[in-house]
Amino acid sequence: MVNQFTINLGFYMLMPYLAAYLAGPVGLAGWLVGLILGVRNFSQQGMFLLGGTLADRLGYKPMIIAGLVLRTAGFATLGLVQSVPALLAASAATGLAGALFNPAVRAYVAADAGDRRVEAFALFNVFYQAGILLGPLVGMVLTGVDFRLTCLVAAGIFAVLGAVQLRALPARRGDDAGQAPGQRDGVLSQWRGIVSNRPFLLFSVAMTGFYVMQFQVYLALPLEVRRLGGDGTFGTGAVAVLFAVSGLSTILFQTRVTAWCKARLAPGRALAWGLLTMGLGFLPLLAATAVPVPAGGPGLWLLAAVPPALSALLLAIGTMIAYPFEMDTIVRLSGNRLIATHYGLYNTVCGIGITLGNLLTGAALDTARAAGMSALPWVALSVLGLVCAAAVLGLHRTGRLASPGAQPELATA
Repeated sequence: MVNQFTINLGFYMLMPYLAAYLAGPVGLAGWLVGLILGVRNFSQQGMFLLGGTLADRLGYKPMIIAGLVLRTAGFATLGLVQSVPALLAASAATGLAGALFNPAVRAYVAADAGDRRVEAFALFNVFYQAGILLGPLVGMVLTGVDFRLTCLVAAGIFAVLGAVQLRALPARRGDDAGQAPGQRDGVLSQWRGIVSNRPFLLFSVAMTGFYVMQFQVYLALPLEVRRLGGDGTFGTGAVAVLFAVSGLSTILFQTRVTAWCKARLAPGRALAWGLLTMGLGFLPLLAATAVPVPAGGPGLWLLAAVPPALSALLLAIGTMIAYPFEMDTIVRLSGNRLIATHYGLYNTVCGIGITLGNLLTGAALDTARAAGMSALPWVALSVLGLVCAAAVLGLHRTGRLASPGAQPELATA
């Protein structure tokens, strides 16, 4: 839990301000800034499967430590160099670090929690969101002095965390890690086995919409705030409110929401309700498109701030409902074998979905502005939530979300 909080603290101290640093003091062209940021994302999403596989074969702790060391080096390099090749290498290193420790951390939590995985991942999300909430605030203070200081402090945080984890974190291994090489299936054989796990793949595809909708707190909602409220002090403050609403609501209510859902809902139904809530989260923005835009004053401020804040709250509630059951379902569909590898492939599939979803969302936002159809993006995102909820509910009713070998639940006509 502390590991994930600190990882997010260090990461979000630096990353929200990296583009402005590269375009400003370093003086890079916009396409180079996009390339450097894209390399980080690609190296992380593209290597999740490899990181998960290594964690299952070598143990979770070595991959966590390796990822922390690599991110320490990457963040320090970002603050010390200005040449494009070195910046690209540092960006790739920070992304690869995430691919190494993210599947291992989640598999570690799943292994340690045993039958209490749902509660463990609920608490995990509290620590996760706390890091996201606090990181940018610390980074803003440090970047006000010098962005290079932000990079070095973030690198120092990862170095200290790595040293503490190396000394204090007990070793945990996947079920395949302790076998002799001759007894162990080859990597390609393991991958083929996971790819042939049809319920797992169907679940992965159905859940891509979860991450596309969740990401709109960082994409569509801030753009809508700034479209109406401008880029000045009000717009900046209203965007900060979005992140505060999302993070604080999770910190305050995640464990209570999970306890309520676990007592009353089957995991598949909880997932469907979470996705449905996220889809409904765009209705405040859809309703706001029917209101004439005031020329200025308090009316404009309310229109720019309140509907996006309500959407951020509903997206956070949907995430609180779904996330712990999502993580638990991945473990169940893996049959408790090669858990980190399953997390790795799951993250890769969802990462591809996020990329495509954000491209389509951006295109919908541009089309809506050009054609005067401001409701289009919010209708599309609401429909996405309904479709994903229906898909997950269908998987639940047909027994595909049960552990391998469990008797499927009879589906109603």
